[in-house]
Amino acid sequence: MPMFRVLAASALLLLTLFTQAQAQSSADWSAYDEVFERGANHAAWWEAGWTGIYAASFALNAYQSSEASSRDDRFDARVGVVKSALALGGMLTDRQPHQAALVEYERLKARGELSGVQSLGLELAQAERERRGFDARISSLVVNSLAGAVIAADGRERDGAVNFATGMLVSELQIWTQPNQASSAINRFQPARLSVGPVTLNGEYALLVSPQQIGAAWRY
Repeated sequence: MPMFRVLAASALLLLTLFTQAQAQSSADWSAYDEVFERGANHAAWWEAGWTGIYAASFALNAYQSSEASSRDDRFDARVGVVKSALALGGMLTDRQPHQAALVEYERLKARGELSGVQSLGLELAQAERERRGFDARISSLVVNSLAGAVIAADGRERDGAVNFATGMLVSELQIWTQPNQASSAINRFQPARLSVGPVTLNGEYALLVSPQQIGAAWRY
């Protein structure tokens, strides 16, 4: 009888550990599902929205370049045609990496390669950070500076400055509305090691801040 109880307790313990492991695994995949799927959806809407904005701007400037009533407006519209064409070309050639990352994620998930998914998430987060970095602003800075200088050289320094500032503001909005799901996930949970006596646990922690509480979360 005692042996039966020991076996039953051992079986119950193994079943509990297996259930916990399964739940943890499901939670991990669910978190990655959210990162990659939401990132791809956000990227699709972002690309469609900004492509539409620049296409409409190109069409409007093309019309104004010949039909505007004043000479200054026609001149500025021609500058706008060039800026809009460059921006539209950039949208069509420099695509967000999230759709390709989702395809790769689905492949890795189907094979159960969690470590590969983690590496993919880190690569995607790095790509998101680079698309928000200084290098991402250089082309916009050059184009808007040249556009403002051309208008200023036409004898309208104030209009040139306004054109430059407006162009840079639009560029910043474009940059900061990009998907950042992977970066946010990386920022929430950071690798950490917890030691309690002889036991060491490798896992991840995140700081939780809300109006009601300040705390931390740990997962392994």
